Amino acid sequence: MVQDNQALMSQEITRRYGGKLPFLFKVLSIRKALSIQAHPNKKLAEQLHAKDPRNYPDNNHKPEMTIAVTPFDGLCGFRPLAEIVHFLSHVPSLRKLVGDSAAKEFEGAVRGRETSDSSQDVEKNKKALQAAFSALMNAEKPAIVSAAKELITSAKADGESFAGNGGPSNGGQELADLVVRLNSQFEGDIGLFVLFFLNYVELEVGEAMFLKADDIHAYLSGDIIECMASSDNVVRAGFTPKYQDIPTLTSMLTYSYAPISSQKMSPADYPYVTLNRTAYSSGSSAILYDPPIEEFSVVKTDLTRKGAKATFEPIAGPSIILCTGGRGTISVGPTTQEVRHGYVFFVGATAECVLESSGDDNEPFTTFKAFCELSGKETINGDA
Repeated sequence: MVQDNQALMSQEITRRYGGKLPFLFKVLSIRKALSIQAHPNKKLAEQLHAKDPRNYPDNNHKPEMTIAVTPFDGLCGFRPLAEIVHFLSHVPSLRKLVGDSAAKEFEGAVRGRETSDSSQDVEKNKKALQAAFSALMNAEKPAIVSAAKELITSAKADGESFAGNGGPSNGGQELADLVVRLNSQFEGDIGLFVLFFLNYVELEVGEAMFLKADDIHAYLSGDIIECMASSDNVVRAGFTPKYQDIPTLTSMLTYSYAPISSQKMSPADYPYVTLNRTAYSSGSSAILYDPPIEEFSVVKTDLTRKGAKATFEPIAGPSIILCTGGRGTISVGPTTQEVRHGYVFFVGATAECVLESSGDDNEPFTTFKAFCELSGKETINGDA
């Protein structure tokens, strides 16, 4: 559609992205854990695509944003180093796979500077983390299967005392239940041990997180809105029967380590929408999730009463609007169409868009609008 009518994109976006939509917009309903994975940065994507186009089908990066539609849980980014040290000390099967020598090297390397802000210490810590994580990921399959049996036995028997009472961020029973659940989906998988290196995150409805290129993650359960740069490049290394590229994964990661709070986003009111009196008086809202990249932003709109209306100002870029609840209408110019749960609409550049609720007041008319507007990003992020 946009290739046949470039005016729908805007000249600026057409020039920047070669006439292609710069983002992908999805709803994922996760009932079984998705793979442990990362997406390459632009330079690495170009290298991987040139070397292995079958498994890396394009040359673009793939930063992504996740917004919870229902309660969600996942693994995202490396835990604070003290937590990883804790698990190496309290999960014997994990230490066996990493290797006692590699575990001691990691513990010795980070001791006393786990939270240091010194750039020199941070780089040393990252190298130590990479060595320990690589040791785990290169464990032999028979050793992984044997260690997994030991881990599951401990998880079922220990309850709240599992993994040294779970550590600072998670309860023992919480982690025990997680290990048992994931083993029922991917028995004896290396991912059962990777979770001790990664933050375990739970998002409530409306909460969001942003993942840069080269950030490791795995989505475990829940319904989410996912928006990402336009790419199909995925480097996988666990919880999957698909192609796994452990050497690339272990070499590409940033090895940044921090609590999950550092990846959670803080949405703000969207300034370029007008709510009518019914919308305003009923507590309707339009909030912006704005990641630090130019390819996309997302606005979530909740119209909570019949007749509530949101009028979006024209923008110099394309939008995709999808509905996750309630019912209403969408109007662009003289055209008005019905909107229900699961409906998706494309809105071209420079078009005013009006959403209006027509359903039951007990169910908000909820939509998500992904869009790209380069001039807006320049203003928000201060980039030329």
